[in-house]
Amino acid sequence: MSIRPVKRVISATPHTEGAGVKLQRAFGFGDTSEFDPFLLFDDFRNDRPADYLAGFPWHPHRGIETITYVLTGIVEHGDSLGNRGSLGAGDVQWMTAGSGIMHQEMPQGDAQGRMHGFQLWANLPASLKMTPPRYQDVKAADIPEVTDDDGTKVRVIVGDFWGKQGPVEGVAADPQYIDVSVPPGTRKRLKVDITRHAFAYVFAGSGTFCDASDPRGVLTEATDGSDAVHRDESGNRSLVLFDSGDEVVVQAGDEGIRFLLVSGKPLEEPVAWYGPIVMNTQAQLRQALQELRAGTFIK
Repeated sequence: MSIRPVKRVISATPHTEGAGVKLQRAFGFGDTSEFDPFLLFDDFRNDRPADYLAGFPWHPHRGIETITYVLTGIVEHGDSLGNRGSLGAGDVQWMTAGSGIMHQEMPQGDAQGRMHGFQLWANLPASLKMTPPRYQDVKAADIPEVTDDDGTKVRVIVGDFWGKQGPVEGVAADPQYIDVSVPPGTRKRLKVDITRHAFAYVFAGSGTFCDASDPRGVLTEATDGSDAVHRDESGNRSLVLFDSGDEVVVQAGDEGIRFLLVSGKPLEEPVAWYGPIVMNTQAQLRQALQELRAGTFIK
């Protein structure tokens, strides 16, 4: 087994999206080839309703899949095809935009006004850019959770892990998406297919992600947004991008650590995008925008 070295560490930075939702973005837009097949990752975590209630009103999607995972609060969603639904704590929605939809997402807090969730964008290969849109709405109770002998807990959202199969199926990037909680002081090895790009996003607790060249560990907290691959502790809202290998090794700190571990097979295709419309060429992108203006975007 080979430990995946830490290639880069990123601190999520503040952004405002939709009609004024304040969130933290770990990566997105620009050159995302290191994350291929993934395009964007946002952490929307707020305790003030004024920071999220305006939501994400009607907007287009084409050529991508969006993955929404809610930890706290509710997200109401709807689209131009008449689909409606609600995501609560622990629920997941995997939306394949394909040929195109108009979509809206309106977050609501819990009884204390708290809202917390994540959204990940996955690219679609050229052969599936114009596939019919579809949804996979998964309730929390349907997501398998497995606990190892040392107390490590894993919720398996997508992919096969520790003998459990996640409920989301048929996704083009064949990803693995798991929610990992490692108890205080525990050292844990987690297998990741060597053919995949992989990253971890730490959102609670702290710990050390071990590096092949430095088994004592690598810092996963970079408060200034800079690389920090030669330090010792991890931190909240830190994204760790891994190099190649077939396992990730983490040492939990005094409070334990909780993170998302996401991996997928790179598409290695050209990317042309404008907001939530992602195609392979500028000509395809111009066509999509022309269709938006002409009212022919929805197929």
